[in-house]
Amino acid sequence: MDDLFTDRTIRDHTLDRAGVQALGGTQVLVGCDLEDADLSRLDLSGWTFENCNLRRADFSGATLGRTTWRSCRGAFANFAGSDLSEASFASSDFNNATLKRSTLESARFVRCKLTGADLSEIRAISLHLEETLLINAKMTGRSFRKADLVMMDFSQCDLRQGDFRMATFRDCSLRDAILDKARFEDADLRGADLGGLKLHDASRFRGATISTTQAAQLLGEIGLKVR
Repeated sequence: MDDLFTDRTIRDHTLDRAGVQALGGTQVLVGCDLEDADLSRLDLSGWTFENCNLRRADFSGATLGRTTWRSCRGAFANFAGSDLSEASFASSDFNNATLKRSTLESARFVRCKLTGADLSEIRAISLHLEETLLINAKMTGRSFRKADLVMMDFSQCDLRQGDFRMATFRDCSLRDAILDKARFEDADLRGADLGGLKLHDASRFRGATISTTQAAQLLGEIGLKVR
């Protein structure tokens, strides 16, 4: 196994809880298989996971501050109650992952897939999301106030009680999203796909800016034509 270790980099190895604990220190895991590994409550602060298989891995209650996750596959991974402060996620697939009650202060998700993920009750004043899929995800009560949202897909996402006041949407989708009690005052929705919106739901966008095309779409729901 020694040939798989280079300084603090571990490559192409299958690791379970005992194997991870035996490494000690801050590590860089590249191409490693941690599928189904129980890593709950471990302190892995500052670790890097690159091109790793994290499917169904359990990180619940773990300390994961300043961790880096690049090109990882973590379907159904469990981060419930973990500390992911200042963590960086890039080009990774964490569909159906659980991040419920996790701390994501100053965390970043760029070009990630969080389809079906549970991000309810997360703790974060500052959270950066960009070019990320949140299709059918749970993200109730989240504040995006004044956020510049770029290429975010919130299709069918549960965004109830979300705060989008003064937010700007660029190449985003809110198609069929659940928006009960969400706020959009002074938001710029011209760069958002509002497909599935019914005219009787339009009141939740009171004070927001939409395009003439979007307005025509809404009026088309009651049979009116805009020329």
